[in-house]
Amino acid sequence: MHMKNEFNLKVQNIVAFTALDKTVLLDTLLEKVENTEWHPEKFPGLIYRMKDPKAAALIFPQGKIVCTGTKSLEELDIAMHKIVNRIGEAGIAIPDKFDTKVENIVACSKIEGNLNLEKIAVSLENSEFESESFPGLVYRIKEPRVAFLLFTSGRIVCAGARDVESIQRALHIFKEHLEGIGVKVVPER
Repeated sequence: MHMKNEFNLKVQNIVAFTALDKTVLLDTLLEKVENTEWHPEKFPGLIYRMKDPKAAALIFPQGKIVCTGTKSLEELDIAMHKIVNRIGEAGIAIPDKFDTKVENIVACSKIEGNLNLEKIAVSLENSEFESESFPGLVYRIKEPRVAFLLFTSGRIVCAGARDVESIQRALHIFKEHLEGIGVKVVPER
């Protein structure tokens, strides 16, 4: 099933990981790589921050790396390769190849209008809205498995998807569910 991308989507953050299947000596990285910090008494991973592309990595002794902060798959690929190369430059053995797996993409979109979240929450199954504790309505769908935050301004934050196509598909489903309870949905361009 192919549908046009009716929503203007802006990726805010991608969380991904790789496993080098090699032991990484974090004290060596701390000593030899700039912009690193490690507090093993608080957290087992070393934090490595980079500026271009802007990203942060958690590097664990077993060779698992979690990268966060990139805003596109291209940036993610560049960041992950730079991280692995810096580990290699510090004198730690790295594999010739590694696979990066996207765990979560957070993206934003917007629909026109001033929304009555209380009214939507009453009519829309699987939604939660408690204005005293959080200003957004939370809505989850099972397939694709994503969670939405919907604000009165029409701003939508989507989290949980592993690719942009799933976000577009989920937004289309969310639109149908909102329209099914009488909410007019006009995506902003």
